[in-house]
Amino acid sequence: MQQRFRVLDSLASGEPLAAFLAADPDPPRAAVVMGGGVARADAAFLDAVPSVRCLVSTAAGVDHIDLAECVRRGIAVANSGTVYSADVADHAVGMLLDVLRRVSAAERFVRRGLWPLQGHYALGSTVFLMLSARRQARRDYRLGEHRLAHCKKRLEAFGCTIHYTSRKPKDSVPYKYFPRVHDLASESDVLIVAGALNKETHHIVGKDVLDALGKNGVLVNIGRGANVDEAELVRALEEGRIAGAGLDVFESEPKVPPELFSMDNVVLTPHSAVFTVESRSDLCQHLICNLEAFFDGKPLITPVVP
Repeated sequence: MQQRFRVLDSLASGEPLAAFLAADPDPPRAAVVMGGGVARADAAFLDAVPSVRCLVSTAAGVDHIDLAECVRRGIAVANSGTVYSADVADHAVGMLLDVLRRVSAAERFVRRGLWPLQGHYALGSTVFLMLSARRQARRDYRLGEHRLAHCKKRLEAFGCTIHYTSRKPKDSVPYKYFPRVHDLASESDVLIVAGALNKETHHIVGKDVLDALGKNGVLVNIGRGANVDEAELVRALEEGRIAGAGLDVFESEPKVPPELFSMDNVVLTPHSAVFTVESRSDLCQHLICNLEAFFDGKPLITPVVP
């Protein structure tokens, strides 16, 4: 970016934003907003940078940007688009396999020297078939996704039957659509949450959805922590109302409910699904393309607010 643009790095300066900008005679026209809770582009931020007419986020989600305020001020907004999709899908499927086959838990079992003392380790579940309490018989493994992404391509290889929910049915998607998350969960053995965070999706997975998923169900969250009612999830896991969980995101990152640390049926990662060498390189190019489009007076590559 420094090779292509004049970059003002307020994070590296350590100064308050207003003082940092006041020291520069040439006000910025665009801002790169870091995802992951590093910065929030709210009204106060926009007041401090009144010259900015474009925000480019390093994240796919834009819950850290006040979109309504950007619309009111005529500020264009772009996100990371599908840069992370493949890597996040890999991570989601990896966590699902880990929970079902107890990979991390079994590794801890061996590392602690328990194998020669206790013998065989507990049974896991195969990826494409599970014992469903809802039917009391082995049946097709069903995956529920809150938002379809690259996960479907990977899970089809395991013979999974895929259902989904979204704001409306997608004509290009051949899978069965459920208008309500509760109904999707009731017909799924695994629920993958990969949606954006907004007023409608805050705690969209609560007690009723977890109970619908059932005692043999697994939850995987690669979206935003607050998509899931974390307190209810902890209770459901403690009480055995669901079978396990794979969590890459949390409500109050980097804080994680300590109750989860001792649960062998839970896999925890530090919001790292997007972190690969390849995704960092792709993101850099994507940011530059969005910024070049803005400065050249062309449409943004991945506009959220045009």
